[in-house]
Amino acid sequence: MMKGGHQRMAKYRRKAISTAYAILILVVVAIALLGVYYLYPRPTVTFQGTIQGAGATFPQPFYSNLSAQYLILNPGVQINYNGIGSGGGIRQFTNKTIDFGASDAPLTESQYANATGVLHIPMVIGGVVAAYNIPGVGTGLNFTGDVLARIFLDDITQWNDPAIQSLNPAVHLPSNSIVVVHRSDGSGTTFVWTQYLSAVNADWRTTVGTSTSVNWPVGLGGQGNPGVAGLISQNPYSIGYVEYYYAILNNISYGNLRNAAGNFVEPNIHSIGVAASAAALILPQGDQSWSHVSIVNAVVNNSQATDAYPLTSFTYILLYKDLSVVPGMTKDKALALVQFLWWAVHDGQQYATALAYVPLPQLVVSIDEATLNSVQFEGQTLLS
Repeated sequence: MMKGGHQRMAKYRRKAISTAYAILILVVVAIALLGVYYLYPRPTVTFQGTIQGAGATFPQPFYSNLSAQYLILNPGVQINYNGIGSGGGIRQFTNKTIDFGASDAPLTESQYANATGVLHIPMVIGGVVAAYNIPGVGTGLNFTGDVLARIFLDDITQWNDPAIQSLNPAVHLPSNSIVVVHRSDGSGTTFVWTQYLSAVNADWRTTVGTSTSVNWPVGLGGQGNPGVAGLISQNPYSIGYVEYYYAILNNISYGNLRNAAGNFVEPNIHSIGVAASAAALILPQGDQSWSHVSIVNAVVNNSQATDAYPLTSFTYILLYKDLSVVPGMTKDKALALVQFLWWAVHDGQQYATALAYVPLPQLVVSIDEATLNSVQFEGQTLLS
C-alpha cells in the first residue's frame, strides 16, 4: 500500500508539474499574442470613405495592389492613389491638396525646411533599369554607368560605338543611331537615374547633375514610367530608363549594369535585395531629413554582396506628423490612414515580390513603426 501510495503521489506530482508547464506556456503565448496585438494595431472600422494620395509612378503597381487588398480587409476604406510623378506628388503634398504624398526622391533640404512637420516613410524598394529596343538583340547587354552617361550626353550616338561593343564582344550591334528616351515630368525615377550617372561620370555631374527634373542634352520625353516604356516600345534603336516592373510588364529588353564591385549584374529581386540589405546605411528617423539617403551604386562591404544591383532605391510616403494640418482631415480619417500605412509596412510587404519590388528590411520596418507611432491629430497620438 505504501509503495502504491508513493507511486500515486509521484503520478500526481508529475501531473501537477505538467499542468503548471501547460499553464505557463499558455501565459507566454497569451503575452506574445497581446504583444502582437499592440504591435500591429487592428485596422479601424469607423471611417468609411476615400483617402487620397498622389505622386511617384515608380511604386504605383505596388500601391494599387495594396489598395485592392486593403479594401477586401476593410470594406469602405478606399485608398485612391494617382501616379502623377514624384514632382507632382511633392507639389500637391506641400500644397496640402492630398492626404499623403509619394516620392522616390526624399525631400531636398530646402523642401524639408519649408514643409514643417514632414515624415518620410520608406515603403518598398525597387530598381531602375536601362531599357532598350534593338531589333534582334534581347535582354542582357552590358553597360557601365559611364557609357550610359555618355549616351545621355549625346557623346555616344550609335549602337556599335566601340565603347558599347567592347562591353558586349559576342553581340552584333547595329550601326543605327541611338534614340534616347527620358522623363518629361518631375520624377523620382529621374532622380535615381541622374544620381547614378552623377556618381559615375564627372561630366554628367557638372553639366546636368541630379534632380527630379533636369535639362536633358538630347532625347524624347515621356510622361511617367508608362510613358517612357511606351516610347521605348514604339521606337526601334531606343534606350531609356524605367522602374524594373515596367520593363517586365511591357516586355522590354533591359541591360546588366557594372556595380561598385566591378561586376556586371542583372536586375532582379535577388540583386536589388542584396543592394538594399548590404549597403552600409545609417538611416535617420522618420521626422528627420532624408535628403542624404541613397542606396544608388552603394559600396558593399560584404563579400557575399558582389552581385548587388547598383540602381536601387527606396520609395517614400510623405505624411504630416500632425494630420490635422491637412484641410478636410478628420481624426477618424487620420486614424484610418495611419492604420493602412501600418498594415502596408507589415502584412502589405508580402505583395512586393510578385510585382518585382523588394520588401523592406527589418531595420527599416522598425524605423517606420516608430514614425507611425508618432503621428498625431491635433496633438493627440493616434496609435496610443
